[in-house]
Amino acid sequence: MKLLKTLSLVLILVGCQSENQPENNSSVLSEVLENSSFEVGAVIACGASDANNSAQANIYFYPEQNAENFTLYETRLTDVDPNNFSNYTKVEIESEPFFNGFLRQYSRILDAEKWVIVTFNLENEIKVSNPIRTKQISKPSIFNQDITVNQSEALMPQFLWAANEFGDNAIYFQIISDIQQNVFSATYTFESNFQYYNTSNVVLNITEGIPPNLQSEETYSFSLMDVSEDNWVNAISLNANFTIE
Repeated sequence: MKLLKTLSLVLILVGCQSENQPENNSSVLSEVLENSSFEVGAVIACGASDANNSAQANIYFYPEQNAENFTLYETRLTDVDPNNFSNYTKVEIESEPFFNGFLRQYSRILDAEKWVIVTFNLENEIKVSNPIRTKQISKPSIFNQDITVNQSEALMPQFLWAANEFGDNAIYFQIISDIQQNVFSATYTFESNFQYYNTSNVVLNITEGIPPNLQSEETYSFSLMDVSEDNWVNAISLNANFTIE
């Protein structure tokens, strides 16, 4: 998914020099991609501040089925061309499961803002995210749970929130889960509302399988990320609980 500028849903094939990935021990992204088949915009990823540590940036990404070799790269600072892969070096860090592994995340304590990129290997290609501009200092993510839940339609709650409240919005990412963080649906909209499970305004759907029916008097969670053009989360609401009437 391309979350840079217009967040085009078309994945752009950038390189296809070889069907097999050669052994490459370089820490520089451009050298890793050299003579390899790779695809830019093929990793869904974004970054956000941490709720408990203002110096920490969390990089979230969606690991496609059978993906492997998850890797994080970063620039030294932000005053470089983010689309020049020679500016990125590998970070020796392991990703961790998020939402029980439906997503994964990297957590980094940073004393400066950077551009970062996530890659993984899938089907003999290196999949590359679009650049993510960390803003943990200049524009830290706002944490709130200011979500309105409309339950006028039985078992299909609608979630509404303020449109572009913090500026620089490009897309919204919604997750509905149970309270154990098992994901039921994961969707993207340009509009500041989403109804379970009405996909009429969904521009990208990464839900795995058929979403289960919600049950009356059961409690579930709604999470929301307001994502900017450079893939930074302006505002984030995690696990806002609601009970089906």
